[in-house]
Amino acid sequence: QVQLVESGGGLVQPGGSLRLSCETSRFIFSSYAMSWYRQAPGKERELVAGITATGAVTTYADSVKGRFTISRDNAKNTVYLQLNNLKPEDTAVYYCVRGIRNYDYRGQGTQVTVSS
Repeated sequence: QVQLVESGGGLVQPGGSLRLSCETSRFIFSSYAMSWYRQAPGKERELVAGITATGAVTTYADSVKGRFTISRDNAKNTVYLQLNNLKPEDTAVYYCVRGIRNYDYRGQGTQVTVSS
């Protein structure tokens, strides 16, 4: 069964940084686009960033452009999300998913909390 395991979340002060990782297994990682979603309490899940199978094309939510960077290492079957200049409104559970706007598998999520 497809597995997606996120890590790297935590508590950080405003302006701080985190790097999220999503280790995958049991599918041909290099054949799939990947993305990160987030969901804050009381809000709908939103697409944060996506990356094509080769890594050549990326897409970002307007709210994170210039602050977050998605990348992947196809040799390690891992996708990353670098979060810089974090703001309190970035607080959410971050999920790694297989696909972008139409995804079929999702990880268990990692909590990111931005607070002073």
